[in-house]
Amino acid sequence: MQAEAIMTTPVVGIEPSASITEAAGLMLSKKISGLPVIRRDGTLVGIVSEGDFLRRGELGTKRKRSRWLELLVSPGRAADEYVQANGRRIEEVMTEDLVTASPGASIAEIVELMTRRHVKRIPVVDGGKVVGIITRTDLLRALLNVLPDAGPAFVDDEQIRQKIIAELATQKWAGKEMICVTVGNGVVELSGAIFDERERQAAIVAAENVAGVKAVKDNLFCAEPLSVVLVS
Repeated sequence: MQAEAIMTTPVVGIEPSASITEAAGLMLSKKISGLPVIRRDGTLVGIVSEGDFLRRGELGTKRKRSRWLELLVSPGRAADEYVQANGRRIEEVMTEDLVTASPGASIAEIVELMTRRHVKRIPVVDGGKVVGIITRTDLLRALLNVLPDAGPAFVDDEQIRQKIIAELATQKWAGKEMICVTVGNGVVELSGAIFDERERQAAIVAAENVAGVKAVKDNLFCAEPLSVVLVS
């Protein structure tokens, strides 16, 4: 799935010359937490979000440091912080370090960008113009669309068992042939050894994700890695 399939459009943006009052009002009225800053010709020049309004003189939340730390701050850095705390136009407080994606970017690429760059929204740009925006809400909506339904009313127990075994075989955390799987009337029973308690929930999730599973019984036991002797 690509960015253009899940992005929100048309984009709600704001001009660089707009006031922070306009931006705050627009975000509240549209129930969004950030806005791309777009010139009249459609060029993206920045992003403004709730985070850009946290350190404000009006709120008494300007950054404060101890006296000795303040001595280490360069005049340029101090000037930047002053503008951020007191600027009245969007172009004065917006974030200019842009993270964007193309319409053809995959969802995996979008998530990687969000995670690595610690951003919650990514404008989608084509030919230098903003054509959409992807937020975490868009990703949640995409997830909802691809989550499986309850599945068929009946699936053969052996088919269920083989699918669970096949899934476990692909996972690094599932020790080779250490987890036993039995299925009766759609109820899965997991038994055998695991070596980390976190593997227990992973095995349960692997079983729950197979169509036709009605319930999972956990009879796994957690053993110290050296306490189990493997016999060929």
